[in-house]
Amino acid sequence: MKLKMMYSFLNADINLIEKELEETIQAESLLLKQASMHTLQAGGKRIRPMFVLLAGKFGHYDIQVMKNVAVALELIHMASLVHDDVIDDADLRRGQPTVKSKWDNRIAMYTGDFVFALALELMTNIERPLAHKILANTMVEVTVGEIQQIKDKYRFNQNLRDYLRRIKRKTALLIATSCQLGAIAADVDESVHKKLFRFGYYVGMSYQIIDDILDFISTEKELGKPAGSDLLQGNITAPALFAMQDEEIRREIEMVHENMDSSEIAKIILLIKETGAIEKSRALSDLYLDKALAVLAEVPANKAKKTLHNIAKFIGQRKF
Repeated sequence: MKLKMMYSFLNADINLIEKELEETIQAESLLLKQASMHTLQAGGKRIRPMFVLLAGKFGHYDIQVMKNVAVALELIHMASLVHDDVIDDADLRRGQPTVKSKWDNRIAMYTGDFVFALALELMTNIERPLAHKILANTMVEVTVGEIQQIKDKYRFNQNLRDYLRRIKRKTALLIATSCQLGAIAADVDESVHKKLFRFGYYVGMSYQIIDDILDFISTEKELGKPAGSDLLQGNITAPALFAMQDEEIRREIEMVHENMDSSEIAKIILLIKETGAIEKSRALSDLYLDKALAVLAEVPANKAKKTLHNIAKFIGQRKF
């Protein structure tokens, strides 16, 4: 079953979110409007809005309230991707030119800032101080994570804890916050919205680890970018870290640099696959997935809970 089929009962609300996203990013500046629209039209799974809406189903669900949080979280995600592409000097995302490659780095940075500011403006419609405190803390952590990712580039002596801390800030926290803020906007009890935060965190960790695995085992067509891009850009992920437990493989990986020929990086990817690092990385993802499902078991039963369970399993087992 495809991911979107799992939450098809939310289709009308998801379509509303899509329209709201398009309306929100309109700007007086034609350049900002074009760059923002380019980012939006590049697609995406809209995972964060989906988590916002499902979490809201545990409380007093009002789409006119929920849409503010759902759109805001997706805009923050979009802004972070635009900035990421500048940091990584990436020309492609999801098979489409990035804002920095279509325009330039300055336009990309201003576009990311603009989209992020729109998200904060939308959140002012949520009159709950706790929601704003949680979002502010999340954004501080995400920003720290961005800086750490820059510092960690081509740092081959990092350990698994460094990696897990980085993906927590890069991916897991925003998914966790999507779950928690969706619940808070729907007046869900504190004990439940805290559990939904933990669920989102564990799912987010599993999701990013699988993403990092796919960078090694998927094709360029499936990824929308060259296979092995993370390693080539100096991002040392779980498969590379597990593979580097073999000293001979470590020496090969430590030779990676941004101008390396594609045939050379292909050889290293093959070596990594042969070490069992992919299987170890999947086992790590499964640990987080099991924790997510254990936390989810503690929240009240409803249709949203069953859907979250199915989505978590899908995310942890996806092949593309």
